[in-house]
Amino acid sequence: MLPSSTFLSTDGDGYEAQMGRWSRRLAPLLIDFAGVSGAKKILDVGCGTGSLTFEIAGRLGGGAITGIDFSPVYVEHASRRNQHQHVTFEVGDACALRFADASFDHVLSSLVLQFIPDADRVVREMRRVTRPGGTITAATWDTRGGVVVQRMFFDTAAVLDPDASARRAMACARPMSRADGLRKAWADAGLVDVVQDSLTIRMEYESFADFWSSIDGNDGPYADYLRTLAAEAKLRLRRLVEAAYHDGEQDGPRSYAATAWAVKGQVPY
Repeated sequence: MLPSSTFLSTDGDGYEAQMGRWSRRLAPLLIDFAGVSGAKKILDVGCGTGSLTFEIAGRLGGGAITGIDFSPVYVEHASRRNQHQHVTFEVGDACALRFADASFDHVLSSLVLQFIPDADRVVREMRRVTRPGGTITAATWDTRGGVVVQRMFFDTAAVLDPDASARRAMACARPMSRADGLRKAWADAGLVDVVQDSLTIRMEYESFADFWSSIDGNDGPYADYLRTLAAEAKLRLRRLVEAAYHDGEQDGPRSYAATAWAVKGQVPY
């Protein structure tokens, strides 16, 4: 049986340092793309530490919003930060949602599907719990060419280590990280009026130390790879990535583009 998630999740604060600060920037763009308004019940699948859930709550005001995530530590982190009475968080498996058919007006998911091996099953589950006429919207990073930071890290690592090269190839080949894969999944699930777009934010760092601290943690694919390296190999990789960050100039602030694919579709009546 396929695992329900391959994302390394150990600490909510660690995720915030590594990706949470950027998923918060993506959330408003995804909500604009989804076009949800006046909904009574919304589900955020793979809510993580709550970036998208909280943005929805701030935008829509009323209505019941539920965030689910496979990671208990992320759910605990989001629940601790929650100041909205109409928002709830719970541990849940996106591959087997506990909710009844047609329970929600809209379902959204941000930066999650590419880490679920049976992502097509998740899309079918999201459709099942969405009412006819409701919408399902998701975004995933464009790992082939849309996230500069990821290419800086894994392109450098791949020169040094065949395992890093294999990880890079796997990330680039994931259907849910590609425009055609997302569109196919939505069509295969029987969704109609499918629309696709790309959403771009900037990832900004104060210095290389800030950049590296967001990578060298305990959560996500960078940390998952780094923990396989011996100290000497890790130091060598860090020095090469630092040279790429400096790019022939002094250490200091840098800003890198990050693009996600976004897709939405409607459950037919």
